Amino acid sequence: MTVLPKFKSAKRFTGESLKQYSPRGLLVYFLSLALIPAAVIGLIKGHVMTVILNSVAFSLYILAAIWLRKGLRAENPNPQNRLQNPARWPFKLLAALLVAINTGLLTMLGHQQSIVMAAVYAGGAFLGMYLSYGFDTRERKTIPATQGYSGDEIRQTLADALGIIQSIAQANRNISQAEFNQHIERICEIASGVIADLEADPRGIRRARKFLNVYLENVQQVVQGYAKTHQQVSSQALEQNFRQALQAIESAFTEQRQKLLEEDVFDLDVKIEVLTAQLKREGIM
Repeated sequence: MTVLPKFKSAKRFTGESLKQYSPRGLLVYFLSLALIPAAVIGLIKGHVMTVILNSVAFSLYILAAIWLRKGLRAENPNPQNRLQNPARWPFKLLAALLVAINTGLLTMLGHQQSIVMAAVYAGGAFLGMYLSYGFDTRERKTIPATQGYSGDEIRQTLADALGIIQSIAQANRNISQAEFNQHIERICEIASGVIADLEADPRGIRRARKFLNVYLENVQQVVQGYAKTHQQVSSQALEQNFRQALQAIESAFTEQRQKLLEEDVFDLDVKIEVLTAQLKREGIM
């Protein structure tokens, strides 16, 4: 009897993946492409200064496009980075200034226009960048101090927890079993909901620290361990243990999300500590 090979399921194209391929800001790249024919023609005719001028202008437009894309990404950070400090440099403003200066110099030196006309073109380029992309926002949501923790300490704790959730989601992309993928996605959604609750009302941070610092790391170890092991060894027993572990984790997180933010958190501690011990006995952790 012929045994059919086990094919991997298609990888999911997530919202985070879409952000990486956003077309916003690509117009400046296209703007720089217009200088390539001028540089080539100058090279053919032996006009060294034309080649240098257009090559430098091309490089500056590319640099402006890179800065602009960085600024646009900072506007819509991934879940982990939304709690971090805003970018140190105002990349969108720097990109607009660089495009304006580059356009003005190119107008004056490349097309032999007056300083006034160069300033007009530079101003138009700067205005166009502003109308198209705006400037950088430097504000961030304030998290008040509470329960003996400063706002920055709470922010960092939540950011670290979001980083763990992101690593769990990354490991999930290396698991090619739809059933497990769905369980892990729901676990990440529940955990992200807890963090969103704490971000909105951080008064429960003291009671939630064990969840954020211990339980999420345990889930991370389980998921990453399975993602690595199942690619090397195919075992029905391993799959069944992992299935039971995910079901137990999802159930515990779902039932206890509200309790985690209330005074009675003992039940959550007992349930997940028992679950952790079980996972270690079964060799999943």
